[in-house]
Amino acid sequence: MADETHQYLSWHIDDLIGELTEWVRIPSVAGVPEHAQDLLRSAHWLAGALRATGFPEVQVWNAPDAPAVHAEWCAAPGAPTVLIYSHHDVRAAKEEQWVETAPFEAVARDGYVYGRGASDAKGQVLSHLWGIRTHLAVTGRTAPAVNLKVLVEGEEETGSAHLAGLLDEHRDRLGADLVVFSDTMNWHTGQPAVCTSLRGMVSAQLRVHGPLRDVHSGGVSGPAPNPAVELARLIGALHDDRGRITLPGFYDDVLPLTGARRAELAALRYTDEDWLARSETRGIHGEAGYTVLERLWARPAVEVISMLAGDPTGPSRGAVPALAEAALSFRTAPGQCAAKVADRLRQWVAEEIKDGFPYDLSVAEQISQEPYQTPADLPALSVLADATHAGFGVAPGRMGNAGSGPAALLAERIGAPVLFFGTGLVEDRWHDSDERVAVSMLTRGAATLAHFWQRLAAA
Repeated sequence: MADETHQYLSWHIDDLIGELTEWVRIPSVAGVPEHAQDLLRSAHWLAGALRATGFPEVQVWNAPDAPAVHAEWCAAPGAPTVLIYSHHDVRAAKEEQWVETAPFEAVARDGYVYGRGASDAKGQVLSHLWGIRTHLAVTGRTAPAVNLKVLVEGEEETGSAHLAGLLDEHRDRLGADLVVFSDTMNWHTGQPAVCTSLRGMVSAQLRVHGPLRDVHSGGVSGPAPNPAVELARLIGALHDDRGRITLPGFYDDVLPLTGARRAELAALRYTDEDWLARSETRGIHGEAGYTVLERLWARPAVEVISMLAGDPTGPSRGAVPALAEAALSFRTAPGQCAAKVADRLRQWVAEEIKDGFPYDLSVAEQISQEPYQTPADLPALSVLADATHAGFGVAPGRMGNAGSGPAALLAERIGAPVLFFGTGLVEDRWHDSDERVAVSMLTRGAATLAHFWQRLAAA
C-alpha cells in the first residue's frame, strides 16, 4: 500500500500544486476589513474543493467577518468519528519585503510553493484533502473508512475570538471521538515527528505615559519623564540573568519535565548549526538549565512582538514622546492557566513601574489560549506514529509545538482528545516574507493521512 499511496500522489502532484497556488492567490487576510470579502471567497473555494473530494455535506458558516467551512462524510457505521480542524485565514504581508514572489501571487519553484498561507495553513488543509483522495483511490473505497467531519475556521490568526460561539451554536453537528488538529509544525524533512503538545498564549498591550504631549527634548531633557526609557526598563526586567521570567509565582503551575519527555526530545536529530540555519534566529538564548527543544516546546516564554514610541518613521522631531507602547506575547507551558498569567502580569507591572508614569495594561482575554497535551495513552497516537512511518519512510520521533492554538477549547467543547498533525517546518517562514512550503512535506503528509484513516478504522 505504501508504494501505491506514494505512486498515486506522484501522479497528482501537479494537481496538488495547482490547487494550492490557486487558493493562496485569494488574499484571505484575517482582521483587515478590506479583506472580508476575500475571506468569504476563500471559504467558498475550500467548500468547492471539499465537494470535489466527495464530501456530501458542505456548508459555509458565517461568523462575523470570519467564515468557517464545515463538511461531513459519515458513511462508516461503527467506525470512529474524527473532526479535522484547521484554518484558512492568513496573516497580513508586507509586500515590499517579499523577493521570491508577491505574497498573493503564488509560484512553485525548486520544490517549494511560495506565498502567504502556503504552509500556514492552506497547505496543511490540502494535505488532508489529498490524503482522503489517496485513501479512497488506493483502497477502492467509495467513502472513507472512518467518519470524517471538517471544521476550517477563518480567524485563527487573530485569536479565534468567535470559535467558542461557533462550537456552541453547531454543537449537534460537531460531535466526534477524536480531533485531528492541523495547524502545527513538523520537525525535519529527514526526520518527521509526532507532535504531542501545544503551548498556550496570553497577549497583552502595555502603554506607558510620560509628558502630556510630545515635548522638545531641548526644553525638558533631564527632569522630564521619558516613557520609552521606562518601558525599556520594564521589558528588560521581564527576565533575570538566567533567562527566567520574573513575574511572581509565574512558574508555580508549570508541569516539570519528565525523564521520558526529555529523552523523547533528546532523541530528535538536532545540532545548533542546523537549528540556526533553518530558524534564521542568529543566536541561542533562553532559560538556563534546559535544552533548545525543551525551551521551545515544554517551557514558557515571553516575547516582545512590537514596540512603538516617538518618531519611528520619517524625520525625527527631537521630542520626548508622550507615549510608549509594547505588545507582549506569553507562550504558556502545560499546567499554566491564562487567567493566572494575566493576573500575575498585572501584579508585576503595578509593583515594578516607577512613580510618575501612568500606564494602561490590557490583556486580550477573549483570545487567550490554554496549553494542551495529547493523552500519552491515547491509542490513536500510536496509530498516527505507524502511519507517519509509512508516509515518510522513517520512524518518527516525538515533539511539541512552540506556538499556540485552540486545541484545549476544541477538546473541552467537542469532548474528545486532540491529536496533532502538521506539515509545516520552522524554515517555512510563517508570518514572515517569502512564506513557503516544501511540496515533499505535503505529499508525505498526505500519504501519512491516507494510511492513518485506514489504520485507525482497523484499530
